[in-house]
Amino acid sequence: MLYYLSLLSDWFGPLNVFQYVTFRTVGAALTSFGFCLWMGPSVIRGLHRLKLGQPLRRKEEVHQLADLHEKKQGTPTMGGVLILFSLTLSCLLWGRPTNPYLWLALGSTLALGILGFCDDYAKVKKKTSGGLSGRQKLLVQGLVAAGVSGALLLMPQAREAALKLQIPFIREEFFLFNLPIWGALLFFVFIIVGSSNAVNLTDGLDGLASGCILTVAMVLGLFAYLSSHARLASYLFLPRVPGGEELVIFCAALFGASLGFLWFNCHPAQVFMGDTGSLALGGAVAVVAICLNQELLLAVIGGVFVMEAVSVILQVLSFRLTGRRIFAMSPIHHHFELRGWSETAVVTRFWILSVVFALAGLASLKLR
Repeated sequence: MLYYLSLLSDWFGPLNVFQYVTFRTVGAALTSFGFCLWMGPSVIRGLHRLKLGQPLRRKEEVHQLADLHEKKQGTPTMGGVLILFSLTLSCLLWGRPTNPYLWLALGSTLALGILGFCDDYAKVKKKTSGGLSGRQKLLVQGLVAAGVSGALLLMPQAREAALKLQIPFIREEFFLFNLPIWGALLFFVFIIVGSSNAVNLTDGLDGLASGCILTVAMVLGLFAYLSSHARLASYLFLPRVPGGEELVIFCAALFGASLGFLWFNCHPAQVFMGDTGSLALGGAVAVVAICLNQELLLAVIGGVFVMEAVSVILQVLSFRLTGRRIFAMSPIHHHFELRGWSETAVVTRFWILSVVFALAGLASLKLR
């Protein structure tokens, strides 16, 4: 909304600054961050009053891990609502309401956040660590992802680019034109559902998921900025995304909201984001990556999330095929906990890995 103040620049010249992406990017990040810090204590008190504490898995389910996480009992969950409120407010204030990419990213994020909220509420109501069934969540995630993918493929300015698969570190583009539309649609659904669940699996330690999202949001925001400029995109061999500058605003708002939430979520956490936040954040970065034709880059910069998801897949396959487990526990962050690493050590080292993966993704800009 603030963008339209630039239309009054003939009357008051300094208002022209509201049309610049760089100014609005900083404003979006600071707004979402500041709103999180301002509303955080009130939201946490409200969650406490409503007795929305995170149900922990029983000792017979996780054994030694239950002793390590015993102090977390009663910590309020559903803190992801703080991220969603901050993100939405910031996008509405600093984004251009006519931009379809902004609404696509924000709408899918909120839809997955509602799904996560329902799952968290079911856990609290049942007082167990199991909320909605896996099939229920996958069904809704798939429907949201299909809706987003279908909308993107129906957008005239995005359809042609959406059918191209950009390979990181390779200059040439590989086309998906030889596949039917439903093939591209299934690919997008896989990316969104996979990313949403991968971030959900990562959200098991204080500050782990929210900290790793920061680097992913920063890199995607940079790629969105470069892809929205014809000359820069051409020079760096990036797919041109007209209107992609509003995804910069979205990524900045996502960064600020996650950073503000991390203020309360760092160890020892005052609040957990729950599935309300993790499902939404994973879907958010996936939708942005798809809009930018950088689906495979997401696997690079989101390497921590890939590690977490792959560790669960390998653990399940190994146990079913051989009866043995590869890790002491999956996702892999719990493996290191049970091997003697403190929670802060695990989280800090995974943050470091997240930065390394982000740098690898940035290196792809020149290694082509």
